[in-house]
Amino acid sequence: MRPATPLRIAILGAASSGKSTLAAALAEHYQTLWVPEYLREFVDVQGRVPRSEDQFHIASTQRAREELAAARASKYLFCDTTPLMTAIYSRHYFGAVDAPLAALAASHQQDYDLTLVTAADIPWVADGLMRECETVSVTINRMLLDELAARAIPYILVSGEPGERLSQVERHL
Repeated sequence: MRPATPLRIAILGAASSGKSTLAAALAEHYQTLWVPEYLREFVDVQGRVPRSEDQFHIASTQRAREELAAARASKYLFCDTTPLMTAIYSRHYFGAVDAPLAALAASHQQDYDLTLVTAADIPWVADGLMRECETVSVTINRMLLDELAARAIPYILVSGEPGERLSQVERHL
């Protein structure tokens, strides 16, 4: 019998750090669901990078998709990013996080049972229309680690090739 609420696993990291690969591998391994990063779909559908006014929509859509998936997931739900990452990107690109996004990121962070951070130790690959580059990824990674420390959010840093990352997470689950 599956639990009423699956354990939510947040997978955070800069662009091209293997979040989606890890989320998909974990979902397959544990025969459950993962929630892809909505930002990718947003960029593909809109044909442009997001603007400041898009940030809350992106984060709230991500969160809504988590809620839908949680009702169907078994034991674990792997979340490829969270509203916290959207807030970090908003601060980096737009110099601020608007109040609704800040509230969304703060109010739901405690919903994650485990936070994983993907190390930037795999080759960086450009991601279509996304504007990030390897240099920005280093900055975003530092901002993420600083934010996790400031919020006292414990996390597990996963590194290495995909198989190694999967094994590291298995040991913690």
